[in-house]
Formats: sequence, C-alpha cells, structure tokens
Amino acid sequence: MGSTHSSWLMPMRTAYLTSGLTLNDLSVRVRLSKSKLSELLRGTGLYPRWEIILSLAVTLHLPQWPLYRLWRQAATEASKSREWIERSSQGAAGALTTSPTAPPLEHRAFRETNESDYTLYAQVFLTDEQRDSAISDTFDILWLRWNDALASPDVRAFAWQVLRATVMSRTPHFDGRPEFTAAAFDSIALQNLTSTGERMNQIAESLELFTAMSRLPDRQLDVMVLRRLCGFTPHAVSALLGVPLATARSDERHAVHFLESVITPPHTGRNAV
Repeated sequence: MGSTHSSWLMPMRTAYLTSGLTLNDLSVRVRLSKSKLSELLRGTGLYPRWEIILSLAVTLHLPQWPLYRLWRQAATEASKSREWIERSSQGAAGALTTSPTAPPLEHRAFRETNESDYTLYAQVFLTDEQRDSAISDTFDILWLRWNDALASPDVRAFAWQVLRATVMSRTPHFDGRPEFTAAAFDSIALQNLTSTGERMNQIAESLELFTAMSRLPDRQLDVMVLRRLCGFTPHAVSALLGVPLATARSDERHAVHFLESVITPPHTGRNAV
C-alpha cells in the first residue's frame, strides 16, 4: 500500500471506527460484501473503484473532493491506467463529485497562512514536482482530517505531523535516515559566495553537515532545517511546529551540540553549524 493510498484510507478507516456502524451496516448501505469491505478498509485486495469510495464517503460524511484527488493519485501509483481511472470516475454518482469544492473557512485560512512556509521546508527534501505534490496532498489530508485537527491539543502541531509524514514518505532514505544532500547546492551558505573554489568548499562542508543532520531525532532535524536552511526565526519555528519557544530553542541547542561533536571543523576555524 503506497503512501497516498494510506493518506486517504486511514481517515476513512477512522471515520468508520468512530461512526458506530457495523461492517454489516456498512455493507447494506454501500452494497458491497462484508469481505470486500474488510479488504478495502485493511488496504488489501484490488484497488477500489471511485464509485465504491464515493458511497463510503457519503455514508461516513467525509469531504469528497480531497478524497477524490488522493484516490486518483494513489490509483496512478498503483499502476492503474488513465482509462481505468476515468472510467471509474464517470459513474452516474461519481460524476457529481469530481469538481472542486471549497474546504472549511478555517482550513482555507490555515493554508493561506502556512503554505509558503511548508513549501520552503518541503523543498529541502524534494524536487520541485515532488514538493508541489506533497504540499497539495498535505492540505488535502488535512481537509479530510480537519475535525481531528480541530479536536487535537494544537492544530499547528497536528498539521506539522501531516506535512512531515507526507514529505518523508517521498524522501529517499538510507539506513532509515532521510537523504537530502541535493539541498547542498541551494543552501543559504552558498548564496553569497562567488568564486568556484569557495562554492566547492562550502558544498563539501554542506554535504558533511547534511549527512550528520540526517542522524538527528525528528524534531531536532526539523528545527535545524527551518532555522539553518530556511532562515526562520526561533519564534517562527515555534509557531510552525506548534511547540513552546523554549522547546524549539532547546531542540536547536541539543542539535548543534551533536553536530559540533561529529563534524570536523573546517581549516578556516569557522564553526561547522
């Protein structure tokens, strides 16, 4: 099961578990056998047609437009042809739901506030195309799970975990650690260097730094990416992650201490981080 498949299936499974409906109830309303429904909700068996997902969305009161976008992308990842996807979407019921609808007002405001900052974070790890897809998927997943986000202790922290999971699911990993060395060629440290020699030295240092950063715990890595690669202030980092300012500063101190302990200082005597 791919990451995009999981991104729409998990909210649907949660909606079913909290609905109070039995599998038999769902089978009657959706007109699908209990065994097929069980397979669908477990993410096994054949990839489901949109008309089935639509029936479930209506029954479970899930927003249909973000669900459709995620379903369609996951179908592509599952190697379904464009013809199969279009045919599955063109049923009498499905045709009514494949046009964009507006998300909740609060969701739209949250997206307007955070989308550009989320994009800066995502582009450290992903290509431009992957970055745009990850950001779009992040806000679709948030739309699907908006009630869960509002019920959480902090919407910002909830949303950041959605963003992080979406970005990391697309980021190459080695030995369980994210690889983002491509960012060395577009880091802040390179922007003011003009000579080839200076740039090559800085790239070598950046590659070493990024390799070491990949070993940091998740939140320390995020803090360092936001602070040192994206240029955010500690207050902005605190707001994005939905954590207290003291926590963000503590994470940065611990991360810097670790990096200084594993990175060889350059010959110029400058600090590595």
